[in-house]
Amino acid sequence: MPSRESLTGHDTEVLVVGGGPTGMTVAGDLARAGRQVVVLERWPSINPSSRAFVTMPRTLEVLDSRGLADELQADAGTASRINLFAGAALDLRGLPSRYRFVLITPQYNVDRALERYAEAQGAMVLRNMEVSALEQDRSGVTVTARPKDGADSDVWRAEYVVGADGAHSTVRRLLGVDFPGKTVLSSVALADVRLSAGPTGAGLTLGTTRDCFGFLAPYGNTRPGWFRSMTWDRARALPDTDPVEQDEVVTVLGRAMGRDVGVEEFSWSSRFHCDERQVADYRHGRVFLAGDAAHVHSPMGGQGMNTGIQDAANLGWKLDAVLSGAEPGVLSSYHRERHPVGKRVLLQSGLMMRAATMGAAPARALRDIVAPMISRFAPARDMIAGSFSGVTLRYPRGRGQHRLVGTRATEVPLHEGRLTAVQREHPGFVLACENDAAPVSSHGSGHLVQTRRADSGPALLVRPDGYIAWAGPSVQDRGPSGWATAYRAWTGSP
Repeated sequence: MPSRESLTGHDTEVLVVGGGPTGMTVAGDLARAGRQVVVLERWPSINPSSRAFVTMPRTLEVLDSRGLADELQADAGTASRINLFAGAALDLRGLPSRYRFVLITPQYNVDRALERYAEAQGAMVLRNMEVSALEQDRSGVTVTARPKDGADSDVWRAEYVVGADGAHSTVRRLLGVDFPGKTVLSSVALADVRLSAGPTGAGLTLGTTRDCFGFLAPYGNTRPGWFRSMTWDRARALPDTDPVEQDEVVTVLGRAMGRDVGVEEFSWSSRFHCDERQVADYRHGRVFLAGDAAHVHSPMGGQGMNTGIQDAANLGWKLDAVLSGAEPGVLSSYHRERHPVGKRVLLQSGLMMRAATMGAAPARALRDIVAPMISRFAPARDMIAGSFSGVTLRYPRGRGQHRLVGTRATEVPLHEGRLTAVQREHPGFVLACENDAAPVSSHGSGHLVQTRRADSGPALLVRPDGYIAWAGPSVQDRGPSGWATAYRAWTGSP
């Protein structure tokens, strides 16, 4: 790998376009691996109008492995229950995760934490930069960017480019990539409100009528009495540029919740529309699309920021592996693993949105019968909760591979502590040997750290993103089904 000092001028190994949570995650991960990374972001500072406000359990696990979850949790609210229609609820307390709740904090807090992470690892973040041209060839990508203050353009040369520049992605446009889909909901209003008669308890609350919905997420002890509200009125279709008025939020919340919730104070607000769109391919030669640049969907379920961060966690270590000598085909697994996840998120978020906005009385009546039945049936409830939270996500495994391959290893008990804590110090591959196994020889595997399980399960080879790449007896270190073969296939290392 060339040293940082040997790369001169505007050459870099990876150029990340977009400095939101997706871009900062992939930039921080690559910089932590010793890569030279530059982030080009068009906003002069962190965008205060970001819509996301819920961080999911699986994303918290990802952040914990980077040392960020505790600081975010210290200044945020939590909710372990999502109250839906007609008494139906989604209970997260049974999740197989140490985070059996969602974290409620504005996205800009997550943005700040991830930007600090990226810069602390050595990524160069350049703000107020507008990308204007992109060309790629067999050996790299050339990107032209211009400061928004009108200064001369700069030309960057990178081995790979990550387009993490949002729903209106310039990278996607310059590639000529279609973004098929449609607008599914217009004039959704967000606001921060202080309520005197808000929902009690620590849950998220959704209220609906045939013509509107209202959603309330409590900020908890960090801001007592304050909620993030999301409202929509079928009869009020306004442009995104129209301001959100307090009376509008008060009226819609009252109708949706069936009572006056006592809006005493009204602060930050934003209006937006939501689309359902996904690109057909996440990879285009040496350019990769991630986060909202690759997929957008209904805000129901709070999946957008979370899916983007997990895209980045999947992609970053694979770029590092190929830059270190792994087969280039490793990068194709990014699309293969993450595109189906994006498709599933579009489906489940869309189903929730349509359930909340349906207007026909018979359909609403059926929903109000079926939803409570599902929420009381533990297997179905836990399956839905696991899917929305991300903790039951699994990637495809190859023929003949152990059934654990493709599942996350975050909750596997280790003598050295939880996996995410081990990954803070050792962000590469982890070989978790059996409880009673002696250390195995890993000569030449410089980015592999060994740990020992504290239960009776098989040995596991865990990828940097926390998912299992191989499972079996640790003594089975050679041959086509050994852990060393799996390690070599992902990294190219002996």
